Amino acid sequence: MEKGIESIFKPYLEPKEIYKGGKNLPENPTQKIYKLSSNENPLGQSPKATEALLKAAQNLALYPDQTDIRLRKALVDHFGGQLTVDQFICGNSGSEIIDMVLRAFINEGDEVIFSNPCFLPYSVFSRWYGAKQIDIRLKDPDYSLDVEGILSAITKRTKIIFLTSPNNPTGTYIQKTVLEDFLARIPKNVLVVYDEVYRHFADADDYVTALPYVLQGHNIVALNSFSKTYGLAGQRIGYCYTTLKIANYIRQIHKPFLLPLTSIEAAIGALNDHGFVEETVKTVLRGRKFFAGEFDRLGIKYWPSQANFFIIDPPIPEMKFTDALMDEGVMVRPVSQFGALGKVRITVGDQEANEALVSALKKM
Repeated sequence: MEKGIESIFKPYLEPKEIYKGGKNLPENPTQKIYKLSSNENPLGQSPKATEALLKAAQNLALYPDQTDIRLRKALVDHFGGQLTVDQFICGNSGSEIIDMVLRAFINEGDEVIFSNPCFLPYSVFSRWYGAKQIDIRLKDPDYSLDVEGILSAITKRTKIIFLTSPNNPTGTYIQKTVLEDFLARIPKNVLVVYDEVYRHFADADDYVTALPYVLQGHNIVALNSFSKTYGLAGQRIGYCYTTLKIANYIRQIHKPFLLPLTSIEAAIGALNDHGFVEETVKTVLRGRKFFAGEFDRLGIKYWPSQANFFIIDPPIPEMKFTDALMDEGVMVRPVSQFGALGKVRITVGDQEANEALVSALKKM
């Protein structure tokens, strides 16, 4: 019998779980809806980003920059000249940076380590390249990193280890001493992808970004995004920074004309909007304190967060809980898909949205 087209399908691309983002707001809602499900900026978007985007929109008939060099130069200034322009790589969202790194380093049969509960694309995207996925779950009950478990799981086929701080969906972080101990003990031919997308909201004394370790020459790629702090989720723009050797290697697969002109201009504008960033962080920190106090008063179990969201253990099954809140006009996200079975993630919004969430909880 003649073979069908499926005979040339890659076996590791057979239909399985795919990444699904948070739901959009419903069309024509009958009541006001507070969207606390996607970790979006509670203040909206950077005004300077909007101004730059609207100006760029006058030239949509023209091709964008062939490379991301202008945005990389703006990032050099943003990081105070500690990194060179060639240590940055930009892409259409942090998710695309994850895909780019995997595409650059992973061959079929290579191993990727991640720690559920975590951002689902670590596992979904690595499957696209035939990677063997090793899940060393965060430890119960505090969702801390299982350093010894990860170290014992490393083999000759291990290529990439994903670490996230603050972590989505748990809001927990990796302490500086823990990260330094870990980096000192991993093999020199293993790459760490350090997702620090929520770094602006971390205020713990022992929180640390990847920057000092990149400067020390560790094999670490720091993943960042403009979606959260800068309010540009709709523009899909992100970047990473790493050592010069690793950046030059990954850049070999960076497509020309990759970034839309509007995204480039909006990101550059956002980097210069220091007042908006400061107000965003203040709003999130106030909201975190408010939620923690209300959760305590209502007897709702939650985990301390260093991000712009909380993960909670709802008092009723997660889908019933989510639907009940939606009936009250508040969207939250169940995160079993992220490996946090039965849990729900709640984004910190502005004060009006936060109070709407608490009011809905009191009715349950």
